[in-house]
Amino acid sequence: MSNKAVIVFSGGQDSTTCLIHALTHYDEIHCITFDYGQRHRAEIEVAQQLAKELGVTVHKTMDVSLLNELAISSLTRDNIPVPTINSSGESLPSTFVPGRNILFLTLASIYAYQVQARTVITGVCETDFSGYPDCRDDFVKALNKALELGMDYQLTLDTPLMWLNKAETWALADYHQRLEFIRDQTLTCYNGIKGNGCSNCDACNLRAKGLNEYLNNKDRVTHSLKAKLNLN
Repeated sequence: MSNKAVIVFSGGQDSTTCLIHALTHYDEIHCITFDYGQRHRAEIEVAQQLAKELGVTVHKTMDVSLLNELAISSLTRDNIPVPTINSSGESLPSTFVPGRNILFLTLASIYAYQVQARTVITGVCETDFSGYPDCRDDFVKALNKALELGMDYQLTLDTPLMWLNKAETWALADYHQRLEFIRDQTLTCYNGIKGNGCSNCDACNLRAKGLNEYLNNKDRVTHSLKAKLNLN
């Protein structure tokens, strides 16, 4: 059995960084992008372009539009505005799509079962996140156990960015000599603008703050990254 991994791939900064990192560890990489009628659906085309350019083994785009019918969010409803920087209160932001990672990781794991891959990679992160409960380490570990029990199949949900902040995620891209590629070619913006994005939504703000921190403190951030991921 060759060394295979399946990546939940949106074409954003985090999942693309995960992909670039995984290319050095796996013989075969299968990317899955989910079309759920998202507001920033330009990410689907970006994901297709990136997967082709980076040479993944297989890239699938799956229609999961049912999620759009069930999950009410500013990412699934045009009449709900995307929150601007610092506009979110203490409750879950309107950009939270309930059940999204439950569905995505479950489907990616079923696909992994079919292609006999033992690893599913996702770019979720608990250190720098928007308060989404389905990005927490406890959730991923609980779902991992449920999937193994439900499919009777040994599987690891791998979260390489879980304990990295955004500055360290930029450092990881730079470690693989892909910082400019990630900066210019990925789409993280909730309003669907590639590269630096709209500069006004929470996703753009988090991304820009992380990049500035990394560029201003390269040595410190890189040292922290290498310690966390045990990199040389």
